[in-house]
Amino acid sequence: MMTTFTNYQLISRDIQKSLARVAAEPVTAREVKYYLENIEKVKSIDDFLGNHRLYAFAMKAYGLEDMTYAKAFMRKVLTEGVSDKSSFANRLADERYKEFAKVFDFKTYGETTTTFERARQGTVDNYIRQSLEISAGQEDAGVRLALYFERKAPGINSPYDILADPALLQVVQTALNIPETASGGGIDAQAAMIEHKLDIDSLSDPEKVKRFLQRFTTMWDAKNNAASSPVLTLFTGSSASAGMNVEMLMSLQRVKYSDT
Repeated sequence: MMTTFTNYQLISRDIQKSLARVAAEPVTAREVKYYLENIEKVKSIDDFLGNHRLYAFAMKAYGLEDMTYAKAFMRKVLTEGVSDKSSFANRLADERYKEFAKVFDFKTYGETTTTFERARQGTVDNYIRQSLEISAGQEDAGVRLALYFERKAPGINSPYDILADPALLQVVQTALNIPETASGGGIDAQAAMIEHKLDIDSLSDPEKVKRFLQRFTTMWDAKNNAASSPVLTLFTGSSASAGMNVEMLMSLQRVKYSDT
């Protein structure tokens, strides 16, 4: 069994190749083809919600697959749009709804909404990325978390962005060894703890994010995949460490000093 550390490295090392592999899978390719051939035929919110295949594709693309059933809720998101600060999407804490409403902004653009690139190839690209993350998560939840964090990192501007997203918070708590019980404290105290331990500005640097995720995946292995964790073998004196290649051992050492 490969570790989370190794699985994540294999996928992220050449992310474009990983995405191309997912895009070439028959089911994905078929859904993408249908979406691109039909999305411009959608001229209204009724058209959109009335074609379940297109609507479900878009919901998955923006990480809202588990809310596909809630059409009345999503109709309200789409009907009110995002131009008004008091609109439904703008009042929701979850930014995914605002992003969805911006892409499918029928209130502002009407019948031309689905002709824009963001509603076409932009949505397809998101769908393929989501499919990659979901597939990886079926094998190892830690890999899905790492890929998700990697994708969201550039948009993290404060510790409150992390606290508002359970998946991001789990990555940070694991990587920085913050106990889950810390979540029981006040929101400002939690934010201060994260800010003290993590340089938020560093998350705009892809290389620093990769080093942070090396730390996360090794810590995840230590907590969840103990039997095969490369971290534990370094500290237990197990002969298993002799089987690691030089690249793996050096990577683990870089993780150790990534915060310096």
